[in-house]
Amino acid sequence: MRSKYILIVSSAVAAMAAVAVVVSAGNPDNPPGPPETTYSYRLEDIYDRLDSGAAGTQSAFTEPGSGPPTGTMHTLNQIMAVAPQVDDTDGATAAQVLSGKTYWGLQSGAWGPQTGAMPDNGAVAIVPTTTQQTIAMGYHNGSGTVEGDADLVAANIAQGVDLFGVVGTLSTYNAAVPKTGQTISYTTGDDGDLEMGVAWPSPRFITGTTGVVTDTLTGLIWLENANCFGLHTWPQALRDANTLNSGECGLGDGSVEGDWRLPNLRELLSLIDYGEHTPALPDGHPFTGVQSSTYWSSTTRATSTSQVRTVDLDDGRVTYDWKGDPGVTYYVWPVRGGQ
Repeated sequence: MRSKYILIVSSAVAAMAAVAVVVSAGNPDNPPGPPETTYSYRLEDIYDRLDSGAAGTQSAFTEPGSGPPTGTMHTLNQIMAVAPQVDDTDGATAAQVLSGKTYWGLQSGAWGPQTGAMPDNGAVAIVPTTTQQTIAMGYHNGSGTVEGDADLVAANIAQGVDLFGVVGTLSTYNAAVPKTGQTISYTTGDDGDLEMGVAWPSPRFITGTTGVVTDTLTGLIWLENANCFGLHTWPQALRDANTLNSGECGLGDGSVEGDWRLPNLRELLSLIDYGEHTPALPDGHPFTGVQSSTYWSSTTRATSTSQVRTVDLDDGRVTYDWKGDPGVTYYVWPVRGGQ
């Protein structure tokens, strides 16, 4: 009996030892306490970052005593709904974002943080010309300008002409008569009192090309030297004017024979300033060799076709003389251009 009793006690001790081993290894139904404290973003922080760009703050992790109640946080589906999506149609490219600026790329070939490559052109000024201009690709900061002109109005543009969207109303049959240049009045209502006519432009004359003077009032181009040929008969005056070319009379304008001619009466009279005399040319004119004497025109006298109109530059008088008389000689002043 004693040996049987000993066997039963030994079996009980062994069983208790086995239970102790199991308990010391941990029970999956009763886990040990939480690990050391850690810090991380919550799902709500991630949602806020995606939804509004909020920076968020990492929180200390604490083992919850129970699961979260319903409605206290956004679900994973809600978080996914505010996350960016691939957009290969409207997603911006580097060429569409200013150089050096960062953006979030949505295209499948350039997803995530990207850097723009659009050129920074700063302030851009555009001046209208006679031809189309290409606008440079890139960023314009908004401080540039397109040049305007107060003279771009219908009344200054020929009738029917469309200039930058402004259709002209100026009659092409309106012959603008310039002022005479007389500014002193000798009685009420005279020329010096009224000073009627189109005002002369300022500057009136331009000297930019060697040997020539451009009259900005008429657009005519005159030989700068008003006495290159001296005194000649009318037939010789025609030949001198018609054969003039660059390299003669100090010219360096590249003109050839046939460009120049003897001026008609109205062209010659367009130079006259009736407020001046000896010579009767505008004060401060740039011409050289001007003679206060008579100059030939190319205009024939209607009542006697053997005679031609002349202009005396001493005071602007219009006279006439014989075309073929070898004893009649006057000065020659060639002109070119005009309508």
